[in-house]
Amino acid sequence: MSELKDAATLRLDRWLHHARLFKTRTLAAEAVGRGGVRLNGKPCSKPAQIVRHGDTITVAAHGRVRSLKVLMLGERRGPASEAATLYEEIE
Repeated sequence: MSELKDAATLRLDRWLHHARLFKTRTLAAEAVGRGGVRLNGKPCSKPAQIVRHGDTITVAAHGRVRSLKVLMLGERRGPASEAATLYEEIE
């Protein structure tokens, strides 16, 4: 059963890194710790927060605020074209 759970979820800091919103996972974890990230409208303070398909992530970084719907979790930090398939911008 743990395999199914692992396949259907991902840590928030890893997802932010895979989606290329932060250059390193450490920077993503620091942003979450500072309160610059919301998951489904709720503030997050733990980088290990679980992300699932369909979640909404709001990120305040690099001088702007972005709201994203999670389409896929991703298995690695790939090129920008691959990272763009992990989410959909919410206007």
